This record gives sequence, structure tokens and C-alpha cells, in this order.
Amino acid sequence: MYRAPVEEIAFALKHVAGLKAAMDAGTFGDLGEDLVDAILGEAGRFASEEVAPLYKVGDRTGAKLRDGAVTMPPGWKELYRHWTEGGWNSLNGPEEYGGQGLPTMMGVATLEMWNSASMAFGIGPTLSMGAVEALEKHASEDLKSAYLAKLVSGEWMGTMNLTEPQAGSDLAALRTRAERSGDGTYRIYGQKIFITYGEHDFTDNIVHLVLARLPDAPAGTRGISLFLVPKFLLNEDGTPGARNDVFCSGIEEKLGIHASPTCTMIYGDGFAKGREPGAVGWLIGEENRGLACMFTMMNNARLLVGIQGVAVAETAFQKALAYANERRQGKASSYSGEGMAPIVHHPDVQRNLLTMKALTQAARAIAYSCAHAIDMARVSTGADKAHWQDRANLLTPLAKAFSTDVGVDVASLGVQIHGGMGFIEETGAAALLRDARIAPIYEGTNGIQAIDLVTRKLPLGNGEHVFGYVGELDGIAIAVAAMNSEAYGRTALILEQALDDLQSVTRHLQKQLGDGRTDDALAGATPYLRLFSLVAGGAYLARAALADGDERRIALCRFFAENLLGETAALKDRITGGTASLAAAAKALISA
Repeated sequence: MYRAPVEEIAFALKHVAGLKAAMDAGTFGDLGEDLVDAILGEAGRFASEEVAPLYKVGDRTGAKLRDGAVTMPPGWKELYRHWTEGGWNSLNGPEEYGGQGLPTMMGVATLEMWNSASMAFGIGPTLSMGAVEALEKHASEDLKSAYLAKLVSGEWMGTMNLTEPQAGSDLAALRTRAERSGDGTYRIYGQKIFITYGEHDFTDNIVHLVLARLPDAPAGTRGISLFLVPKFLLNEDGTPGARNDVFCSGIEEKLGIHASPTCTMIYGDGFAKGREPGAVGWLIGEENRGLACMFTMMNNARLLVGIQGVAVAETAFQKALAYANERRQGKASSYSGEGMAPIVHHPDVQRNLLTMKALTQAARAIAYSCAHAIDMARVSTGADKAHWQDRANLLTPLAKAFSTDVGVDVASLGVQIHGGMGFIEETGAAALLRDARIAPIYEGTNGIQAIDLVTRKLPLGNGEHVFGYVGELDGIAIAVAAMNSEAYGRTALILEQALDDLQSVTRHLQKQLGDGRTDDALAGATPYLRLFSLVAGGAYLARAALADGDERRIALCRFFAENLLGETAALKDRITGGTASLAAAAKALISA
């Protein structure tokens, strides 16, 4: 059973990502360590004792659709009610609408715990939090007044409706249409697929944020608008009233996250009895400017999906470590007891477990550092604000893609450590791998994150912001070298070599982009994101070791450097020398 690693999470927040320094500087008002520790401690208790016990029933029972209504697994509705009563949904919400206004870092840390306990549960509030951010920044005062408080409290939940059967990642192909009604509202018609928590019985209203196209809209993404479409229209007193013309026509049978209802939503088919067809919606922001509004929600969601990767990895590591200490097989020189040795004594199992632990902590540090940058951008002004916004933008694709890849890799290693029993559902190791596999796909595939990193994030600050960040990481390597300690082994040397690899390939890609060789740059985008993330993760593990000198942190930092960080040399070669072979071999793949 999952037990929230509260102390490790608190340490990463405070001493690796930068929360303690910010609190000491008064950046977050009267927020102090005592309150941070109390929040994390209670979140850990709730995740471990209330969410985790319902994981199996959620995985085995799943969400059920009947007559357009979705019923959640036994106990889940009550769990959600207890969760909102605890104030967890409002943690980062704006104070003027009933939120607690705490830093993003705190929300991300608690979301790790909810997703570790049950990813299918943790993903639902993620969409509501994104909806809150989009409405707060772009909606009219009337819409904010009607919907924000209920979304902040969790009394209502939100969704994000982008994908259509013919339009996956290519939003320019959207066909859902919106028509002006003449009274300030719009009528929405169309179909959306893969809508997370599009229908459920947690709340008495669901607030859908829907991308659609007006009849006179420009072609492509420039002609997309964003609309708020509630499941129930509101009465004059703000309570849910008549049913809107939006319904769930089906839910997907998925590889994992079975308890998360993934819905096909139909807008404007006349299912709402007593009303003319057309789902009633309200414009968010300006007409034909919906994509900018939606990206406010998507950028938030990308970090929160990244933390899902960290979360599943943490649970997989805990499960594998417990099993390795219980399962006995063969002899081991380090085991002095009688009979067969627990498999944790075997070097190959140790290597796998340490790889799981090191990758999980590296991904956690990247995600928390991204959250820290978001917080600093929010509270800063002028040049400082621009700096921190650039930093958040730079780290978002790393936090999303690397962390979710880590989730899959670590969950797969967890199955391996369980051996044949890992392939059996009884142990739960396979369920974690099933859950983890969606995270590299949704909220922008990891390939898209790599494209975003190379084409949009490397040019930040006239191409120099990335080198400022690399310089900060280099300062960590210099500090390790200055320790002159045998305990760190070759950490400083290997980290410096990896930083050199990162700088070299960054300039290589920037030159390709400058020369107009975009396809060549994109051929190396995914290995570049991996290289970048490994270097950042290795540096953050070193920062953690330097922060308190704990021998366990030093040992893990050294393990990462001497066993995993050497991959950057191979990745560099792939980025700088693999383009021609890719182009030549790809010709055999294309049939049309």
C-alpha cells in the first residue's frame, strides 16, 4: 500500500526547488515551514489512508455508463466529497473566490500524493484547476461570478474539450461549430472525444470549456473560440436548473485509469427535452482568440500531467522495494541469514531499484522547479517576471515529457522486479504500468513537447535564457567539485561532461533553426529533451546532496551520475549525427 513520502517531498520543495529561500525572503507572505509541513502531513495522511484503499476497486470496477449518466466506483463519490470538504481543491484557488491562494508548488506536491494513491482519482481535479485558471484570466466578470467559486471549492468540476475524431493534436482541423444566438449566448454543435471526467456523479454540475468555430471565423487555429458550456443551465439564484443540450454518448474501455471516465460528448443533438437543439454556451475571452485562452489551461495541465508520472513512479518504487525485501530467491554474498536471500540483496535488483529511485527523484525535482518558476513569475514584476516566465516555459516540456517517460520506465522496472508475479494483476504492479502509459500521450504527446522545447523554448531571451539556466546547473557541478569528497566519486566530472554535451547540442540545434533547417532540428528534438532532462535531474540530485550532506542523498547522486548520466554522450551523437540516417531510412516507411 502506498505511503506518502512526506519528508522527501518537503525536502525537494524546500531545498531543491527553492521554496525555503522564497519563504525566507517573504515572497509568499506569512507562509512558513510549519504551515507547509502541516499541509503536506495531512495530505499524506489523506492520500495514504483514504484515497489509496479505494484504488483497487476503482481499477477493477471502473466507471459505468447507463442512459447517458456515469456512475463512479463504490466509495468514490464519498471520497471526493471528503476530499473537497478538506479544502484540497481550493488550495491554489484565488482568494477572492474562496481559494486559499497558496503557491503552485503546494498544489503540485499534494497532487503528486493524490495521483500516487490513485491516478484515476487525481486526474479529475486537475481539469477543474485548469478551468479555474482559464476563467480567472480570460472570462467576463459575470461568468466569474457565476462559476468560479463553485469550481474553486470543488462543488462543481470542470473539463477541457479539445479533441475530435478527425482532430487529435492538430487543432486547426476542429469542426465543432458555434452560432450566435443574438442574446449574448451561443449555440454549440459537434462531437468531442477523449474528454476526461466529461460525465460523472461527483458533482451536481459540470462546467465544460469547449473549443468551437464560428461561421465567419478565419481558417486554421486563428479561427477557434472558447466557450463555457455547463451541463445544467443556472437558475437566477445560481443553482443548477434546466438540462443543457450536452450529453455523454459513450465512455472508452482503456488500458488503464479505469475509474477515470473518458467520454465522448455530443453537443447540440436535441437530446435535451423541451428545448430547441443546440448546447447553450458563453464566450470566454474574444471571438477567434480561444486558443490563447485554452493554452492557459493546457500549460497548467502539462505540469500536472508531469507530476502524474512522478506519482506513479513513486508508488511503483515503493511496491517494488517492499516486494524485493520479502521475496526470497537464491544465494547472495551480502546476506548472512539462513535459507534463500531476499532478492534485494542481488546486485541486478539493487541496480533496478536504485534506477527507479534516482529517476523518480530527478523527475520530481524538475517538476517542482517548474512549479517554483510559475510561482515566482506570478509574484514578480518587470524583468524578474519575464525571467521567471521564461524559466517556467523552458521547464514545462521537461516536466511533462521526462516525468511521464520516467513514470512508464519505472513502472516497467517495477513489473520486472516482481518477476512473473509482476505480470499477474494480483500484485498491482501491472496496474501501475497500465495507468502510467497514457501520461506520455495526453495533454500534448511527448513528441510535441520535444518540438515545443526546440522550436519555441530555445529561442527564449534571444536564445540566451537556456544558457543562463545551464550556467546555474554548472554552478552545482562546481560546488560538488569543491567538496573534494570521495563520497561523491566521479559525480562532478561526469556532470561537467554532461553539461558540456548539453551546451554543445543546444548551439547545434539553434544553428539549424537559424539556418532554416527545421526538419533536421526536429529529428533530434526527442533525444535532446531526454539529454536536457538527465542533466537537469543529475544537477538537482547533486543540489539535494549538497543541501544537507546526508550520505544517502550523496550515494544516490553518485549512482545517478555514474550509472545514468553517461547516456548524454550517446544522445549527443544521435542529435548531431543521426539526422541523415533517419531521413534515408524513413523513405521506406512512407506509403502515401
